Amino acid sequence: MTVLFFVYLLTGCSPSTSTQRYNKPVSNTRQKESPVIRFTSNDETEHKSATAGKDVYRDPGNLPSKENLPVDPAITTTEFVKKYDKIKKLSRALTPREKVLFEIVHYLDTPYKYGGESRKGIDCSAFTQNVYQKSLGIKLPRTARQQYKIGRKVSRLKFGDLVYFDTQRGVFPGHVGIYLGDSLFAHASSSQGVTVSSLTAKYYKDHFVGANRINKTLGN
Repeated sequence: MTVLFFVYLLTGCSPSTSTQRYNKPVSNTRQKESPVIRFTSNDETEHKSATAGKDVYRDPGNLPSKENLPVDPAITTTEFVKKYDKIKKLSRALTPREKVLFEIVHYLDTPYKYGGESRKGIDCSAFTQNVYQKSLGIKLPRTARQQYKIGRKVSRLKFGDLVYFDTQRGVFPGHVGIYLGDSLFAHASSSQGVTVSSLTAKYYKDHFVGANRINKTLGN
């Protein structure tokens, strides 16, 4: 299954009115191929940036006033859906990891809507909030900025970690998603709705600012 749902909006990712100062972004080389989703039980990948884990901000002149995430090359989600189908047939109790996968697949292709909180339309921080609430019973704050301040900052990412990006002027961080493993993350994109993207893509690599871990059991 390939996520091809495009929703173009001129608003930001999550409700916030805070104005911050930013540091200049670091440029990286673009990756040409899109990976296939694979879920390993002990995935641990290191992702760092000049601002990872720090409350350091970029020059607002280098960021747009409204978030406009890129349309990613299609990423194959076949393995993701296979995992979901397998989960539906299980008779035993789901693990925390499986519960999160179940909820993420449930939201795939949901259109993006600034301030939205349902399957009719959702923004990035509501997506992460809903997945955590419905799968694990964990109540996250509403905005990406608030979510960034909780949990434990990490540089070696594991499944379920929240990943953050500096995507728009005056809001830090402007975007949040859920790490899946193999450098991939699920998120509500302003250009595509709920989809899967790669941290190795130039845009996300350049704008990645850090990650935090809310539930350590998900990485096991």
